[in-house]
Amino acid sequence: MADYNSDNPLIEHFLKFIETVKILREKCPWDSKQTNESIAVLLIEEAYEVIDAIQKGEDKELAKELGDVFLHIVMHSIIAEERGAFNLSDVLKLIDAKLIHRHPHVFGDISVSGESEVHQNWEKLKLKEGKSSILQGVPKSIPSLLRAQRLQHKAAQVGFDWVEKSSVWDKVEEELKEFRNELENNNIQNAEEELGDLIFSIVNAARFENIFAEEALQKTNEKFIKRFQYIEKEA
Repeated sequence: MADYNSDNPLIEHFLKFIETVKILREKCPWDSKQTNESIAVLLIEEAYEVIDAIQKGEDKELAKELGDVFLHIVMHSIIAEERGAFNLSDVLKLIDAKLIHRHPHVFGDISVSGESEVHQNWEKLKLKEGKSSILQGVPKSIPSLLRAQRLQHKAAQVGFDWVEKSSVWDKVEEELKEFRNELENNNIQNAEEELGDLIFSIVNAARFENIFAEEALQKTNEKFIKRFQYIEKEA
């Protein structure tokens, strides 16, 4: 375990960075005008840039992008501190307490048989903390493919899932037939709903095959861009 004493360079860099952000908040015309709301969407953008760096396997770029995400965490905390809501210390204390509480098999006397049981205990603890549904933890603002897979994953953790993989693929075929049937009958509104069901079932099938639908579609998007740009160049 790392030694996080006052002489550790990490502490020095951490405090210096916070001071830098506070100076920007005070003296930069752009930074000083920002609110939690105005920079919220930028945090999502930075998170995706982290994912891009990971997928490219570029560690130097990953370090830079993680820094950008950390900047947003510090900036949001400083803005909140200015309006008397909370500060960065509160953020760190809350996440530390949550991790300890959610991992009784590490910090307590609970025994688990493996990863699956860890997930199940995690969801049970969240319900005890006041959540009315295990699905509450899936944000509405994340991309639909990713949200669908997270919803399915969480439901599966408490036993709401298909037993046989073949049944999952049967469902995909069923939804495809229903979608095509609505199109043939020119029921566009119903077709839209059936298309949603079809995509949801495909995401579910991807989950059973240990494939992340969001990443798969992103790779296809990039493949399309490369092919189209090649045609543009040749033309």
